[in-house]
Amino acid sequence: MSALESMLPRVLILTPVKGAARHLPRYTELIEQLDWPADRLSVALLEGDSQDDSFAVAEALLPRLRQRARRAELFQRSFGFNMPAGVPRWAPAFQQMRRAVLARARNHLLFRALDDEDWVLWIDVDVIDYPPDVLRQLLATGFEIVVPNCVQRRGGKTFDANNWAAEGTVTLSDRRGGGAMRLDAVGGTMLLIRADLHRDGLIFPAFRYGVANPRIRRRHPIWGQGEIETEGLGAMAADMGVQCWGLPDLEIIHANE
Repeated sequence: MSALESMLPRVLILTPVKGAARHLPRYTELIEQLDWPADRLSVALLEGDSQDDSFAVAEALLPRLRQRARRAELFQRSFGFNMPAGVPRWAPAFQQMRRAVLARARNHLLFRALDDEDWVLWIDVDVIDYPPDVLRQLLATGFEIVVPNCVQRRGGKTFDANNWAAEGTVTLSDRRGGGAMRLDAVGGTMLLIRADLHRDGLIFPAFRYGVANPRIRRRHPIWGQGEIETEGLGAMAADMGVQCWGLPDLEIIHANE
């Protein structure tokens, strides 16, 4: 590692995994292609509640991740929740429970894995493409919390609709060509956070958070007042005096569901 590379921040990639065996090989390939020194990179995954062989596949891929990073870990924690057969994961009746479990999984992974890193890069396992320099582009903004624009096809509508402003009425695809966008909430498909914010108490609420926050949606059709999981983190960041940002023109690609 060059002297210049040794001055780069340490980054921890965190990924919750559930029923994603088919995505794990591509997930690993993308990390292998990431333009960041191995000695400044760590990776940790948390598998839980899978009904396929996600844990075994992730375990088999660990040696490759350990070649690519200074540290790669795999944890397992089940929460006893699965969507009923034939019900899509966005079904309104299950959203609060599903998002609460995901928030708990993210927090569990964060508390298990975060060590001496300067930044945490959350990447969902079903993100199937992003530029090798995506981390450099996100860090170059200087923002403490920043997301790219997650789409399913290049130039298409924003897929990660949890990245929003104005009570959910404005998303990243609405602001292409206008530079960085202030966000009131963030999604987790790819999310860069300064690690010290997590250490200061910034988490993913597993409950409706921010009832007193003026930025939340007041009449959400599913859980009413307050935000949960990544959107709750956005509200909590605002309460901590930290602005969330999005990059409408930096695209990453999500798998078709």
